[in-house]
Amino acid sequence: MPQPASAASRDEPVIRDRGDACPGALRLHAADDGFLARVRIPGGLLGGAAALLLADAADRLGDGHLDLTSRGNVQLRGLGESCGGELAGLLAAAGLLPAPTHERVRNIVCSPLTGLDLLGLPDVSPWVAELDALLCASEAAAGLSGRFLFALDDGRGDVTSLDADVNLVPCGGGSALLWAGDPREAVLVSAQDAPRAALVAAEYFLDAVREAGTRVWRVAELAPEHALSGARLAERLGDAGLRAVVATPDPSARSASSAPSARPPEPGVVPGPDGTASLSLLAPLGRLTTAQWRRLAGLTGRIRLTPWRGIVTPGLPGPAAAAALAGLADAGLVTAPDSPWRSVTACTGKPGCAKSLADVRADARAVMERARGPLPVHWSGCERRCGHPRGSAWVDLVATPAGYDLHLEGRAPRHGVPEHELAPALADARHADHVRDNLPDSVQK
Repeated sequence: MPQPASAASRDEPVIRDRGDACPGALRLHAADDGFLARVRIPGGLLGGAAALLLADAADRLGDGHLDLTSRGNVQLRGLGESCGGELAGLLAAAGLLPAPTHERVRNIVCSPLTGLDLLGLPDVSPWVAELDALLCASEAAAGLSGRFLFALDDGRGDVTSLDADVNLVPCGGGSALLWAGDPREAVLVSAQDAPRAALVAAEYFLDAVREAGTRVWRVAELAPEHALSGARLAERLGDAGLRAVVATPDPSARSASSAPSARPPEPGVVPGPDGTASLSLLAPLGRLTTAQWRRLAGLTGRIRLTPWRGIVTPGLPGPAAAAALAGLADAGLVTAPDSPWRSVTACTGKPGCAKSLADVRADARAVMERARGPLPVHWSGCERRCGHPRGSAWVDLVATPAGYDLHLEGRAPRHGVPEHELAPALADARHADHVRDNLPDSVQK
């Protein structure tokens, strides 16, 4: 399957001649449907009051919708060119703009169900606020790319599967595994020091970039001779007053493949401790109306956004969860694993993106009921494939002037699939045995 240009290979050195162009809350991006703002939500953790202010911003300044990103952040679209100051004021009032100089580097994902379910894994959500505060206070961290990513995983392997630049995982005995890029280069640190250690790892990356002179954005883009090593990371942590040792045996044995729940949360009710429950939901194509958003924010006053364009609402009384879930289904959200939208993603497409050759979201809606299948599918309006899933076990639909090209690893591509053949061709691809047999059971359901 062809990979987008952003997929870097360590065998081909990456040299950047500019900073990244990722939008932020203050750096708006011009699109065909107006300006776009991307608001970082570290760990996806959002209080109800801040969530309601975001909805107000979407209604007053944008198109009345909120888009979820693959890093658990929020995008506002359809903004006016002159609304930047008013938007910044709203976000500051919501506590979502603690450090304007660092607003694009607060990219932190966290296991969405940490502390909420019955797996008994450590709750790593407190790491989020501490790491965020450390990032915002670090002058050096302002130099990170808007694409640099921290992953705080509670041991289930869900967010360490996202190819983050810096990863933290508790591993028992008051320790945590830390690695930057390659899990074979992990070090053991005190769990109490874990957020500080993650910042040291990011600063190590910035020094490696300066030494390489390549201005790369991600750890994986460093050339082999400048790759980050566990031994050197341990030394730097020691210099910062943090005890660290190189992890043995190979920490890849604790990777997502052997984790207890290395997959996104399933839609539905999630039983929790002490008779509580959480609701796990998906937004079709990652897009919510402000009415849907306000309903979620008002349930318990807390929401968690997931890197799979989902939402977790924590803290409901167990007996009330089923009725609340039914109400959200009536509001148009995905609440069950058998929904045709469970594993369907798309880029913005027309009319929002000038580069797109199709209204991919409308095309997806037109065929999804007739094109169900276990394999995920991503709709792209052009060859850039923005927002595509990781790995290769997904069906790739790319708009062209002649129709859609359909790609699936292990099969010859189909070019220019006409509209009347799209649903059966997609359904056939999503049931491909040679790929489906290698999927986790949860994806095959």
